Amino acid sequence: MQITKQRYYTPEEYLELEEAADYKSEYIDGQIIPMAGGTVNHNRIAGNFYAMLNFAFRQEEYEVFNSDMRLWIHQKRIYTYPDVTVIAGEPEFFNNRTDIITNPQVIVEVLSKSTKNYDREDKFQAYRTISTFQEYLLIDQTRIHVEQFSKTGKKQWAFREYDEEDEAIALVTVPFEISLQDLYNKVKFEPVESEGESADVEGLG
Repeated sequence: MQITKQRYYTPEEYLELEEAADYKSEYIDGQIIPMAGGTVNHNRIAGNFYAMLNFAFRQEEYEVFNSDMRLWIHQKRIYTYPDVTVIAGEPEFFNNRTDIITNPQVIVEVLSKSTKNYDREDKFQAYRTISTFQEYLLIDQTRIHVEQFSKTGKKQWAFREYDEEDEAIALVTVPFEISLQDLYNKVKFEPVESEGESADVEGLG
């Protein structure tokens, strides 16, 4: 992740710039950082999860948002755009702005090569400062693999991972389940060469 300029911006300056920008950027305590462009697989996975959540909760007291909705993390002074967010009850908007929420319960991020370490570590740490935040899913777009963290108590989180196509992910803090087949519907993985295959190819001729 590259910082656009070596200077600090106020949150108000960031929001003003973001409204006029052609692409999304995150704001991290004074720094504006352009977000990586989404791949086809990234969009398929996030879209699959969002669509099924939105349908499942059509009669429930939950609201689902995609990456168009901005999240403000007050304690860390961060503005970010989670891939999918679930809110229990009514959304709480920052400064009465209906494009900024503050009370996520479940956050889903589709990992990319450039942000996967940040999503697992610093961003997760920032999300944990939000009092309403209870569950976090990290979805790999290069293979079938999902990491699930659910809050069990103060500073305590349970972990589970999924990596088999016939498994289903059951969210712990909201009534929802999705199969990995549905989650990865239409996703096409790039073929991965083994070291042995690479060596054979290099040895030809």
